[in-house]
Amino acid sequence: MDSLPPGPRYVLRQLPNALAPPAIVYALAFIARDHFNVHPQTWVLALAYALSWPIAFTALVQYHDFANLLRARALGAVLPRAIAHKWPGSIDILQRIFALDKTRYMGHSLFEWEREYGTLFNFRVMFENRILTSEPEHIKVMLSTEFNQYVKGPLLWEQLYTLLGSGVFNSDGDMWKFHRSMTRPFFNRDRITHFDIFDRHADHALNKISARLREGVPVDWQDVVSRFTMDSATEFLFGKDVCSLDAPLPYPSTYTAPIPFSGVSPDVGATSPAGMHPADVFVSAFQGALEATATRGRFLQSWPLFEFWGDKVKRHLKAVDEFIDPIVGDMLRAKAEAKTTGVGGAEAETNKDHVEDDETLLEHLVKFTDDPKMIKDEILNIMLAGRDTTACTLTFAGYALAAYPEVLKRLRAEVLAVVGPTQRPTYDNVREMKYMRAFTNEVLRLWPPVPVNSKCAIRPMTWKSTTPGQPDAYIPPRTRCMYSVLLMHRRKDLWGPDALQFDPDRFLDERVQKYLLPNPFIFLPFNAGPRICLGQQARLLSLYLEFAYNEISFMITRLLQRFSGITLRQDAHPAAVPPPGVERSPYAVDGCERVWMRGHLTTYAKNGLWLEMEEAKYADKEQ
Repeated sequence: MDSLPPGPRYVLRQLPNALAPPAIVYALAFIARDHFNVHPQTWVLALAYALSWPIAFTALVQYHDFANLLRARALGAVLPRAIAHKWPGSIDILQRIFALDKTRYMGHSLFEWEREYGTLFNFRVMFENRILTSEPEHIKVMLSTEFNQYVKGPLLWEQLYTLLGSGVFNSDGDMWKFHRSMTRPFFNRDRITHFDIFDRHADHALNKISARLREGVPVDWQDVVSRFTMDSATEFLFGKDVCSLDAPLPYPSTYTAPIPFSGVSPDVGATSPAGMHPADVFVSAFQGALEATATRGRFLQSWPLFEFWGDKVKRHLKAVDEFIDPIVGDMLRAKAEAKTTGVGGAEAETNKDHVEDDETLLEHLVKFTDDPKMIKDEILNIMLAGRDTTACTLTFAGYALAAYPEVLKRLRAEVLAVVGPTQRPTYDNVREMKYMRAFTNEVLRLWPPVPVNSKCAIRPMTWKSTTPGQPDAYIPPRTRCMYSVLLMHRRKDLWGPDALQFDPDRFLDERVQKYLLPNPFIFLPFNAGPRICLGQQARLLSLYLEFAYNEISFMITRLLQRFSGITLRQDAHPAAVPPPGVERSPYAVDGCERVWMRGHLTTYAKNGLWLEMEEAKYADKEQ
C-alpha cells in the first residue's frame, strides 16, 4: 500500500471505519427481518444508512469526551479550557485563522487566545483535542523530564515523512536513539571550530552583495544568507556544495533586471526549469519541498485528500535526489570496494566513532549503515536543522542591524576591537565577543526559527498547575501537545515589562539573574532537551547548537568588517512591505516591525529582506 498515492492510501485506511456504521445498520435490519419478522420500509433503511455515519461519529466523539472527563476527575485534574467556537468541528475558528493569516501578525490568534484563556488552552480542531502551551514548566516536561512519554506521533510523522524520512528529527524510540548515536561523534569540539567552510562561502556571499550594491540596487539579504547557509551546509555534509551562490542574485521589483539566465547545464538536464540558473535548481527544489510539507499541516489528518493522485513533496525532491543520490552511491561503492580489497574497510568498521579532520558527515555515516535511504534521511534532517534555522536567524539579524543603528554601531565596535577590520575571526574571537552572543540571543528570542512545535502524549499525563490552588491539567493519551516558543519568549511575566523591546543587554545585565537563570527553560531558541542536543554536554548548550552560533557569529563578523552601515529598503520591493495589521500589530517588536515574518517549517521574511549597505571606508579598515 505504500506505493499508492497519498489519496487512495488514505481512503483505504479509512475504509473499515467508513463501512462499519452502515454494516451495523445492515446487521440490525437482517436480525429484525429474520428473527422478529420486522420488515423496515425502504425509505427507513435508506435514512438509517445515511444517518449511520453522523450518529456513529457523534457517539464516538461523545464517548471519548466523557471518558476523558472521568479520567481527569479520577486524577483530580481538569482538561485545559477549550477555545470558544460556534460551528461543529471549530470550522469557524479555522476560517478565522486562515483569514487573519493574510493581514495580521504571525500567530495573532495565538496571542489573542493566550491573553483571553491564559498560557494553557485547548485548541480543539475537528473534534480532536490540541493542547497549546507557552508555559516553560509544561514545555520542560515534554522536552526533558518526561521526554520518553512524548513522541512525534503518527500524524506529524506522516506529514514529514516524504521530506525527512526516518531521520533523527522525525523518529522516536530506538530509531531516534540509533540516529543520534550515529551523528553524535561527528559533532565534536574540533569539528565545530573549523571555520574554513564558513570563510569561503561568506567571502563569496559578501562579494556578491558588494557587486550588486555598486549597481545602486538594494540586495535581498535573506536570499544571500539562504544561499550562504545552503552552500556551507552541503559542503559540510557531502564535501561538495551546490554552488547556489554562483547564481545571479534577484532584483527588487522596482528595478529593471538584466535578461535572466536561460541556459541549461548539461549536468542538470530536464530538471532545470527554463530560465533558471542551474545553481538555483537544488535550492528551488528544496524550498518547494519545505513549503509543500508545511502546507500539509493546514489540512491536519486529511492532507492526503489534497494530494490525492500525487505526492506534492516528492515532485520537488526530484532535483534534490539527483544531487544527493550519486554522491551517496559513490560513497557506498567505495566502502564496498574497501571491504573487498581489505584496504581500510575493517578498520573503519571497528573504529566507527573516530572522526578524521577532513571527514564529511556522509563519510562518517557510511561507517554505520549500507542503507542509502537511511543515510539520505539523516543528511536531509541535519541539513534542514542546520541550514534553515541559521538562515532564519541571519535574516532577522540583518533586520535588527538595519532597524537599530545604535546596536549596529556597538556590535561593529566590538568586532573591530576583538577581531580587527580584516582578520578572519577565530573560535576564541567568537567566544570573546559577549555582545555578539547577546545580540544573537535577542534575535533568537524575538524571532525564533521554530515558533510553534508539537509532541504527542503516548499515555494519560498531568501537568502541574502554575496557579496556586488550581487543579492540574489533564492531557489525554494520543493528544497533540503544541508549544509556542514565540509566545513564551514575549511574555512580560517571564521577561519583564520590556519583553517586546529589542534589547541585547537583557542577556548581559541584571535581568539575566532576575529572569533567565532561575528558569532557563524560558529561552528555547532552537528547542531543548535530548532530542536536539546531538553533542550534549552537562549544563552547556550542545555542540550542535554551538556550531550554529559559530556560523551566525562568523557571518555577522564578516558583514560588519565589510560594511559600516545598513539601511532597510523594503520599499524597493513593495511586496515585501508588511500590511498595517502586521507592521503596527500590538504584538510587534517595539510596536513596529517593517519586515513580514511568516512561517513554513521555520520562520522567514515574506518576499525578502531588502537592504542597502555602506562599504567601510579604507581608513576605517586601517584602525
